Amino acid sequence: MQKKRIAIKVGSNVLTRDDGKLDISRIAHLVDQISHLKANGHEVVLISSGAVAAGRDVLEKNGKTDIVVYKQMCSAIGQVKLMNRYYDFFGDRGIQCAQVLTTKENFSDRQHYLNMKNSMSAMLDHGLLPIVNENDTIAVTELMFTDNDELAGLIATMLDCDILLLLSNIDGIYDGHPEEADSKLIPIISSPEEDLQRFISDKTSAFGRGGMFTKCSIAQKTADHGIQVFIANGKRNNIILDLIHEASVPSTAFIANGKKAKSIKKWLSHSNGFAKGKVIINQGAREALFAREAKSLLCVGVVGIEGFFLNGDLIQIWDQQDQLLGLGKSNYDSEELHEIKGSRQKKALIHYDYLHLEKQY
Repeated sequence: MQKKRIAIKVGSNVLTRDDGKLDISRIAHLVDQISHLKANGHEVVLISSGAVAAGRDVLEKNGKTDIVVYKQMCSAIGQVKLMNRYYDFFGDRGIQCAQVLTTKENFSDRQHYLNMKNSMSAMLDHGLLPIVNENDTIAVTELMFTDNDELAGLIATMLDCDILLLLSNIDGIYDGHPEEADSKLIPIISSPEEDLQRFISDKTSAFGRGGMFTKCSIAQKTADHGIQVFIANGKRNNIILDLIHEASVPSTAFIANGKKAKSIKKWLSHSNGFAKGKVIINQGAREALFAREAKSLLCVGVVGIEGFFLNGDLIQIWDQQDQLLGLGKSNYDSEELHEIKGSRQKKALIHYDYLHLEKQY
Protein backbone atom coordinates (compact mmCIF):
# COMPACT_ATOMS: atom_id res chain seq x y z
CA MET A 1 0.00 0.00 0.00
CA GLN A 2 1.26 3.47 -0.90
CA LYS A 3 2.64 5.39 2.07
CA LYS A 4 0.42 8.33 2.98
CA ARG A 5 0.43 11.41 5.18
CA ILE A 6 -2.68 11.20 7.36
CA ALA A 7 -4.31 13.77 9.65
CA ILE A 8 -6.62 12.34 12.30
CA LYS A 9 -8.91 14.56 14.35
CA VAL A 10 -10.40 12.99 17.46
CA GLY A 11 -13.26 14.80 19.18
CA SER A 12 -13.68 15.06 22.92
CA ASN A 13 -16.87 12.97 22.69
CA VAL A 14 -14.68 10.09 21.46
CA LEU A 15 -12.14 10.43 24.25
CA THR A 16 -14.58 10.76 27.15
CA ARG A 17 -17.04 8.45 28.85
CA ASP A 18 -20.66 9.24 29.60
CA ASP A 19 -19.64 10.62 32.99
CA GLY A 20 -17.29 13.11 31.31
CA LYS A 21 -14.06 11.45 32.44
CA LEU A 22 -11.33 10.34 30.05
CA ASP A 23 -11.98 6.98 28.42
CA ILE A 24 -8.54 5.43 28.88
CA SER A 25 -9.36 2.21 27.04
CA ARG A 26 -10.59 4.18 24.00
CA ILE A 27 -7.44 6.30 23.99
CA ALA A 28 -5.32 3.15 24.15
CA HIS A 29 -7.23 1.63 21.23
CA LEU A 30 -6.76 4.77 19.12
CA VAL A 31 -3.06 4.71 19.97
CA ASP A 32 -2.86 1.07 18.83
CA GLN A 33 -4.37 1.94 15.46
CA ILE A 34 -2.13 4.96 14.91
CA SER A 35 0.90 2.92 15.94
CA HIS A 36 -0.03 0.34 13.31
CA LEU A 37 -0.15 3.07 10.65
CA LYS A 38 3.26 4.35 11.73
CA ALA A 39 4.70 0.83 11.68
CA ASN A 40 3.59 0.52 8.06
CA GLY A 41 5.38 3.67 6.98
CA HIS A 42 2.56 6.19 7.07
CA GLU A 43 3.10 9.68 8.50
CA VAL A 44 0.46 10.71 11.02
CA VAL A 45 -0.48 13.99 12.67
CA LEU A 46 -3.07 13.77 15.45
CA ILE A 47 -5.40 16.67 16.21
CA SER A 48 -6.80 15.82 19.62
CA SER A 49 -9.54 17.41 21.66
CA GLY A 50 -10.18 16.37 25.24
CA ALA A 51 -8.01 18.72 27.30
CA VAL A 52 -10.91 20.67 28.81
CA ALA A 53 -12.81 17.46 29.56
CA ALA A 54 -9.72 15.99 31.21
CA GLY A 55 -9.32 19.11 33.35
CA ARG A 56 -12.95 19.08 34.46
CA ASP A 57 -12.28 15.63 35.87
CA VAL A 58 -10.00 17.11 38.54
CA LEU A 59 -11.09 20.76 38.89
CA GLU A 60 -14.50 21.63 40.24
CA LYS A 61 -16.09 24.96 39.37
CA ASN A 62 -17.17 27.21 42.20
CA GLY A 63 -19.86 29.85 41.91
CA LYS A 64 -17.43 32.75 41.74
CA THR A 65 -15.37 31.53 38.78
CA ASP A 66 -16.09 33.00 35.35
CA ILE A 67 -16.99 30.25 32.86
CA VAL A 68 -14.28 31.31 30.39
CA VAL A 69 -11.63 31.40 33.12
CA TYR A 70 -12.79 28.00 34.37
CA LYS A 71 -12.49 26.54 30.87
CA GLN A 72 -8.99 27.99 30.54
CA MET A 73 -7.90 26.45 33.84
CA CYS A 74 -9.40 23.09 32.86
CA SER A 75 -7.52 23.25 29.57
CA ALA A 76 -4.23 24.06 31.31
CA ILE A 77 -4.60 21.14 33.71
CA GLY A 78 -6.17 18.74 31.24
CA GLN A 79 -3.63 19.30 28.48
CA VAL A 80 -0.88 18.00 30.77
CA LYS A 81 -3.00 15.03 31.80
CA LEU A 82 -3.98 14.17 28.23
CA MET A 83 -0.46 14.49 26.85
CA ASN A 84 0.91 12.31 29.64
CA ARG A 85 -1.49 9.58 28.56
CA TYR A 86 -0.45 9.90 24.94
CA TYR A 87 3.24 10.11 25.83
CA ASP A 88 3.10 6.93 27.90
CA PHE A 89 0.93 4.94 25.47
CA PHE A 90 2.89 5.90 22.37
CA GLY A 91 6.19 5.52 24.23
CA ASP A 92 5.29 1.93 25.11
CA ARG A 93 4.98 1.31 21.36
CA GLY A 94 8.29 2.97 20.53
CA ILE A 95 6.79 6.18 19.13
CA GLN A 96 7.94 9.62 20.23
CA CYS A 97 5.14 12.20 20.24
CA ALA A 98 5.49 15.98 20.21
CA GLN A 99 3.00 18.53 21.51
CA VAL A 100 1.90 21.42 19.31
CA LEU A 101 -0.39 24.05 20.85
CA THR A 102 -1.67 26.75 18.53
CA THR A 103 -4.26 29.48 18.21
CA LYS A 104 -6.22 30.75 15.24
CA GLU A 105 -4.15 33.91 15.31
CA ASN A 106 -1.06 31.84 14.42
CA PHE A 107 -2.66 31.21 11.02
CA SER A 108 -3.42 34.88 10.37
CA ASP A 109 0.18 35.84 9.62
CA ARG A 110 1.92 34.27 6.66
CA GLN A 111 5.30 34.07 8.42
CA HIS A 112 3.81 32.39 11.51
CA TYR A 113 1.99 30.01 9.20
CA LEU A 114 5.21 29.04 7.42
CA ASN A 115 7.10 28.69 10.70
CA MET A 116 4.45 26.28 11.97
CA LYS A 117 4.43 24.35 8.70
CA ASN A 118 8.22 24.02 8.66
CA SER A 119 8.35 22.96 12.30
CA MET A 120 5.70 20.28 11.95
CA SER A 121 7.12 19.06 8.64
CA ALA A 122 10.48 18.59 10.35
CA MET A 123 8.78 16.57 13.10
CA LEU A 124 7.25 14.25 10.51
CA ASP A 125 10.57 13.96 8.67
CA HIS A 126 12.18 12.82 11.94
CA GLY A 127 9.53 10.19 12.58
CA LEU A 128 7.80 12.10 15.37
CA LEU A 129 4.05 12.13 15.91
CA PRO A 130 2.78 15.72 16.27
CA ILE A 131 -0.22 15.99 18.59
CA VAL A 132 -2.01 19.27 17.95
CA ASN A 133 -4.62 21.11 19.98
CA GLU A 134 -5.87 24.65 20.29
CA ASN A 135 -4.25 26.54 23.14
CA ASP A 136 -7.51 27.23 24.98
CA THR A 137 -5.61 28.57 27.98
CA ILE A 138 -4.61 31.77 26.16
CA ALA A 139 -6.93 31.87 23.15
CA VAL A 140 -9.09 34.99 22.86
CA THR A 141 -12.73 34.03 22.52
CA GLU A 142 -13.32 36.04 19.33
CA LEU A 143 -10.31 34.39 17.66
CA MET A 144 -10.93 30.80 18.71
CA PHE A 145 -11.48 28.05 16.18
CA THR A 146 -15.10 27.07 15.64
CA ASP A 147 -13.93 23.70 16.95
CA ASN A 148 -11.05 21.32 16.30
CA ASP A 149 -12.57 20.29 12.97
CA GLU A 150 -11.61 23.71 11.65
CA LEU A 151 -8.11 23.32 13.10
CA ALA A 152 -7.83 19.85 11.56
CA GLY A 153 -8.74 21.17 8.12
CA LEU A 154 -6.09 23.88 8.39
CA ILE A 155 -3.43 21.41 9.54
CA ALA A 156 -4.27 18.84 6.84
CA THR A 157 -4.14 21.50 4.14
CA MET A 158 -0.98 23.12 5.49
CA LEU A 159 0.92 19.83 5.64
CA ASP A 160 -0.26 18.53 2.23
CA CYS A 161 -1.91 15.49 3.80
CA ASP A 162 -3.42 12.79 1.61
CA ILE A 163 -6.24 11.91 3.99
CA LEU A 164 -8.12 13.65 6.81
CA LEU A 165 -10.22 11.65 9.26
CA LEU A 166 -12.78 13.59 11.34
CA LEU A 167 -13.78 11.27 14.16
CA SER A 168 -16.68 12.04 16.49
CA ASN A 169 -19.49 9.93 17.97
CA ILE A 170 -21.58 9.75 14.80
CA ASP A 171 -21.10 7.61 11.69
CA GLY A 172 -21.26 10.44 9.18
CA ILE A 173 -23.78 12.68 7.44
CA TYR A 174 -27.39 11.54 7.26
CA ASP A 175 -30.18 12.70 4.99
CA GLY A 176 -32.18 13.48 8.14
CA HIS A 177 -31.68 13.53 11.88
CA PRO A 178 -29.49 10.53 12.85
CA GLU A 179 -31.95 9.41 15.51
CA GLU A 180 -34.89 9.20 13.11
CA ALA A 181 -35.61 5.68 11.84
CA ASP A 182 -35.95 6.65 8.18
CA SER A 183 -32.71 8.64 8.05
CA LYS A 184 -30.00 7.12 5.89
CA LEU A 185 -26.24 7.59 6.00
CA ILE A 186 -24.78 9.37 2.96
CA PRO A 187 -21.70 7.26 2.08
CA ILE A 188 -20.07 9.50 -0.55
CA ILE A 189 -20.02 13.22 -1.31
CA SER A 190 -18.36 13.59 -4.69
CA SER A 191 -19.14 17.20 -5.54
CA PRO A 192 -17.78 20.21 -3.63
CA GLU A 193 -20.79 22.20 -4.88
CA GLU A 194 -23.34 19.91 -3.22
CA ASP A 195 -25.49 21.80 -0.72
CA LEU A 196 -25.45 19.66 2.42
CA GLN A 197 -27.17 22.19 4.64
CA ARG A 198 -30.55 20.73 3.72
CA PHE A 199 -29.50 17.44 5.36
CA ILE A 200 -28.54 19.01 8.69
CA SER A 201 -31.43 18.85 11.11
CA ASP A 202 -32.40 21.78 13.32
CA LYS A 203 -32.82 19.32 16.18
CA THR A 204 -29.96 19.12 18.63
CA SER A 205 -27.64 16.15 18.48
CA ALA A 206 -24.76 15.01 20.63
CA PHE A 207 -22.59 17.81 19.29
CA GLY A 208 -25.21 20.24 18.00
CA ARG A 209 -26.17 21.57 14.59
CA GLY A 210 -23.23 23.93 14.52
CA GLY A 211 -20.82 21.04 14.96
CA MET A 212 -22.15 19.06 12.01
CA PHE A 213 -22.42 22.11 9.78
CA THR A 214 -18.78 22.93 10.56
CA LYS A 215 -17.76 19.36 9.79
CA CYS A 216 -19.46 19.51 6.39
CA SER A 217 -17.98 22.90 5.50
CA ILE A 218 -14.47 21.92 6.54
CA ALA A 219 -14.69 18.55 4.80
CA GLN A 220 -15.82 20.10 1.52
CA LYS A 221 -13.19 22.83 1.61
CA THR A 222 -10.43 20.33 2.47
CA ALA A 223 -11.52 17.89 -0.25
CA ASP A 224 -11.42 20.77 -2.70
CA HIS A 225 -7.68 21.04 -1.93
CA GLY A 226 -7.13 17.47 -3.15
CA ILE A 227 -7.38 15.74 0.24
CA GLN A 228 -9.66 12.75 0.84
CA VAL A 229 -11.86 13.35 3.91
CA PHE A 230 -13.87 10.91 6.01
CA ILE A 231 -16.39 11.71 8.74
CA ALA A 232 -16.79 8.64 10.93
CA ASN A 233 -17.48 7.30 14.42
CA GLY A 234 -14.32 7.19 16.51
CA LYS A 235 -15.96 4.91 19.05
CA ARG A 236 -16.15 2.07 16.51
CA ASN A 237 -13.34 -0.40 17.01
CA ASN A 238 -10.61 -0.30 14.34
CA ILE A 239 -12.33 2.57 12.53
CA ILE A 240 -9.04 4.26 11.61
CA LEU A 241 -7.49 1.16 10.08
CA ASP A 242 -10.74 0.19 8.35
CA LEU A 243 -10.98 3.60 6.68
CA ILE A 244 -7.34 3.67 5.60
CA HIS A 245 -7.56 0.11 4.27
CA GLU A 246 -10.78 1.00 2.43
CA ALA A 247 -12.91 -1.50 4.30
CA SER A 248 -16.69 -1.18 4.07
CA VAL A 249 -17.57 0.64 7.29
CA PRO A 250 -20.23 3.27 8.07
CA SER A 251 -18.83 6.71 7.20
CA THR A 252 -19.20 9.64 4.83
CA ALA A 253 -16.36 10.08 2.36
CA PHE A 254 -15.66 13.41 0.66
CA ILE A 255 -13.88 12.67 -2.61
CA ALA A 256 -10.74 14.72 -3.25
CA ASN A 257 -11.29 17.20 -6.06
CA GLY A 258 -8.69 18.90 -8.20
CA LYS A 259 -4.99 19.42 -7.71
CA LYS A 260 -3.33 20.56 -4.50
CA ALA A 261 -2.95 24.31 -4.52
CA LYS A 262 0.22 26.32 -3.95
CA SER A 263 1.07 27.01 -0.33
CA ILE A 264 0.14 30.70 -0.51
CA LYS A 265 -3.23 29.88 -2.05
CA LYS A 266 -3.99 27.31 0.65
CA TRP A 267 -3.16 29.82 3.36
CA LEU A 268 -5.41 32.42 1.75
CA SER A 269 -8.31 29.98 1.40
CA HIS A 270 -8.50 29.63 5.20
CA SER A 271 -7.79 33.29 6.06
CA ASN A 272 -11.11 35.01 5.43
CA GLY A 273 -11.58 35.70 9.12
CA PHE A 274 -8.35 37.72 9.24
CA ALA A 275 -9.25 40.34 6.61
CA LYS A 276 -8.76 43.92 7.82
CA GLY A 277 -11.17 45.57 5.39
CA LYS A 278 -12.96 45.10 2.12
CA VAL A 279 -13.31 46.50 -1.36
CA ILE A 280 -16.37 46.50 -3.59
CA ILE A 281 -15.81 45.98 -7.31
CA ASN A 282 -17.93 46.59 -10.40
CA GLN A 283 -19.33 43.98 -12.76
CA GLY A 284 -16.49 44.35 -15.24
CA ALA A 285 -13.88 43.58 -12.60
CA ARG A 286 -15.97 40.66 -11.36
CA GLU A 287 -16.14 39.14 -14.83
CA ALA A 288 -12.40 39.61 -15.30
CA LEU A 289 -11.60 37.83 -12.03
CA PHE A 290 -13.69 34.79 -12.94
CA ALA A 291 -12.63 34.61 -16.59
CA ARG A 292 -10.83 31.48 -17.78
CA GLU A 293 -7.51 33.32 -17.93
CA ALA A 294 -6.10 34.19 -14.48
CA LYS A 295 -6.25 37.89 -13.67
CA SER A 296 -5.12 40.21 -10.90
CA LEU A 297 -7.54 42.69 -9.34
CA LEU A 298 -6.89 46.19 -10.71
CA CYS A 299 -7.70 49.49 -9.05
CA VAL A 300 -9.88 50.53 -11.99
CA GLY A 301 -12.59 48.09 -10.94
CA VAL A 302 -12.87 49.31 -7.33
CA VAL A 303 -16.03 51.30 -6.57
CA GLY A 304 -16.06 51.14 -2.77
CA ILE A 305 -13.73 50.70 0.22
CA GLU A 306 -14.60 49.79 3.80
CA GLY A 307 -12.40 49.53 6.88
CA PHE A 308 -8.85 50.60 7.64
CA PHE A 309 -6.00 48.46 6.33
CA LEU A 310 -2.31 48.74 5.55
CA ASN A 311 -0.20 47.71 2.59
CA GLY A 312 0.22 43.94 2.94
CA ASP A 313 -2.97 43.33 4.92
CA LEU A 314 -5.60 40.86 3.75
CA ILE A 315 -8.80 42.39 2.39
CA GLN A 316 -12.08 40.88 1.22
CA ILE A 317 -13.49 41.38 -2.26
CA TRP A 318 -17.25 41.93 -2.68
CA ASP A 319 -19.41 42.68 -5.70
CA GLN A 320 -22.18 45.27 -5.92
CA GLN A 321 -24.79 42.57 -5.20
CA ASP A 322 -23.27 42.11 -1.73
CA GLN A 323 -21.69 38.75 -2.55
CA LEU A 324 -18.30 37.76 -1.16
CA LEU A 325 -16.00 36.89 -4.06
CA GLY A 326 -12.72 36.21 -2.31
CA LEU A 327 -9.81 37.90 -0.59
CA GLY A 328 -6.18 38.74 -1.12
CA LYS A 329 -3.13 40.69 -0.03
CA SER A 330 -3.47 44.41 -0.68
CA ASN A 331 -0.70 46.36 -2.39
CA TYR A 332 -2.03 49.64 -0.97
CA ASP A 333 -3.25 50.98 2.33
CA SER A 334 -6.88 52.08 2.55
CA GLU A 335 -6.06 55.80 2.56
CA GLU A 336 -4.05 55.60 -0.65
CA LEU A 337 -6.61 53.34 -2.29
CA HIS A 338 -9.34 55.95 -1.70
CA GLU A 339 -7.26 58.36 -3.80
CA ILE A 340 -6.47 56.00 -6.70
CA LYS A 341 -9.57 53.78 -6.99
CA GLY A 342 -10.83 53.73 -10.56
CA SER A 343 -7.34 54.46 -11.93
CA ARG A 344 -6.02 52.48 -14.89
CA GLN A 345 -2.45 53.63 -14.40
CA LYS A 346 -1.58 52.00 -11.07
CA LYS A 347 -0.23 48.54 -10.31
CA ALA A 348 -2.69 45.82 -9.35
CA LEU A 349 -4.50 46.16 -6.03
CA ILE A 350 -4.16 42.38 -5.50
CA HIS A 351 -1.77 40.33 -7.60
CA TYR A 352 -3.10 36.99 -8.80
CA ASP A 353 -0.44 35.08 -6.81
CA TYR A 354 -1.90 36.56 -3.60
CA LEU A 355 -5.56 36.24 -4.58
CA HIS A 356 -8.08 33.58 -3.48
CA LEU A 357 -11.50 33.41 -5.12
CA GLU A 358 -14.47 31.66 -3.58
CA LYS A 359 -16.31 29.13 -5.70
CA GLN A 360 -19.36 30.67 -7.33
CA TYR A 361 -22.45 28.47 -7.58
